[in-house]
Amino acid sequence: MRRIAVTLACAGLVGSCAGMGLESLIRPPSFESVDGRGSEIRVARPDATRPLGGAVVRVWTRVRNPNPFGIDIAGLTGDLYLDDALAADVDLPLGLPLLASGDTVIPVDIAVDFADIPRIAEVVRDALGGGSLPYRVEGTVGVESETLGYHEFGPGTVMRGTARVGLF
Repeated sequence: MRRIAVTLACAGLVGSCAGMGLESLIRPPSFESVDGRGSEIRVARPDATRPLGGAVVRVWTRVRNPNPFGIDIAGLTGDLYLDDALAADVDLPLGLPLLASGDTVIPVDIAVDFADIPRIAEVVRDALGGGSLPYRVEGTVGVESETLGYHEFGPGTVMRGTARVGLF
């Protein structure tokens, strides 16, 4: 009698898990800005290849794996916004392994060419001299799990924070 009860309980559990799908078993990683690491926007002076100049946005971010198993952050795609103005496309093949419930701090560099976006050149120029700008990355994150395969999370806000602006 006990075996029959256990068998029926297990069958019900397996059936309910199958109805949820594998997607519900893996949770998306989180990205958050790291205080004290100095996210920054480095302005590049105009030159022959960039007549209007450009910038590199370096964002220090803590990436957390909320899952009880290891995952690889396969990539991040989306858009970078500076002070609510679209600044650049983001397409980062990360290949970042994270242990179960682990986290790590990484720099994420995103190139911005001012010739493509005159509004951004104005925004960054106005913030020069010790100013800072709010940034955010909207997009999707690809995650690879050895047992659950590839999953994509988003679109949504992946990270946000404030970066100081300067000539470097």
